[in-house]
Amino acid sequence: MKTIAEIGQAHDGSLELLYAYIDAVAITGADAVKFQTHIADAESSIYEPFRVKFSEDKTRFDYWKRMEFSLTEWIDIGKYCKKQGLQFISSPFSNAAVDILEQAGVDIYKVGSGEVTNHLLLKKIIETGKPIIISSGMSSFEELDHTVAFLKQHKADFSILQCTTSYPTMPESYGLNVINELKLRYGVTVGFSDHSAKVATGIAAVALGAEILEFHVVLDRDQKGPDASSSLTIEESISLIASVKEIDTALTNPVNKYDNSSFSDLKQIFEKSLAVNKDVSKGHILQFGDLEAKKPKGYGINAGDYKKVIGRAINKNLNRWEFLNEQDLV
Repeated sequence: MKTIAEIGQAHDGSLELLYAYIDAVAITGADAVKFQTHIADAESSIYEPFRVKFSEDKTRFDYWKRMEFSLTEWIDIGKYCKKQGLQFISSPFSNAAVDILEQAGVDIYKVGSGEVTNHLLLKKIIETGKPIIISSGMSSFEELDHTVAFLKQHKADFSILQCTTSYPTMPESYGLNVINELKLRYGVTVGFSDHSAKVATGIAAVALGAEILEFHVVLDRDQKGPDASSSLTIEESISLIASVKEIDTALTNPVNKYDNSSFSDLKQIFEKSLAVNKDVSKGHILQFGDLEAKKPKGYGINAGDYKKVIGRAINKNLNRWEFLNEQDLV
């Protein structure tokens, strides 16, 4: 079970804020921290539609430009992640970004759902030999089939995340059913990328078989940024990770309901023996209404065998609440 805290663009281009995020993620118990690596000149153009209402930038291109960090800065970021005990994951949005991340020592590549059909980028990432996590957010099964075939053809080490590209994602769009569909269809490790801003969603995904859980984090949900409304706070992230670790432990330790030998001592205490619920005289024919079940087991006929005594006579007087044994019956 791997947990990935996604910072994305929550740093808003501030290196100081980015490091604050790494420090915050380090206390959540997450296994990895994830970024996005943007190089505006390589990935975008002035013709890309501007979609971010929160930003002060004049164009989308300008926004990506402001999200950039230098090679030296990325190298330092990668080192700091490892120092804090976190795997360093990033989504490159250009082949040039892959070159930077390789020098920065990235551990795992994440492929955003908008890049799933970008086999040029995929080929570049595959050549690094690093593990790859594919997000399926905007992809149909037909598109995923094509990409999975490409990855398998090149013997890539990859996994797939069920994801819905909607911020925040509403319950009717979680697509939790797709987790198992992806497993059956592709036979690879499958996880869940969450944009719901709800702790319960990640817990449900893991309970349904997600082996990787990615979620966005934010220091303050009121801060600006494209993912703030679909992110978990640090406190919520701590709660989520503790919960999914417990769920993972449960799933990897299946209970054998064919064998209850470990409960033998408890069963002796809590299971019950038959008794009479009134004073009865020798020769009395026992009826259902004469019987009670009392703890512990083994002091009378097992309560589950009550049918065996109904209609039979007792061979001695019994006081109310006395246990009923086979030797008391005719």
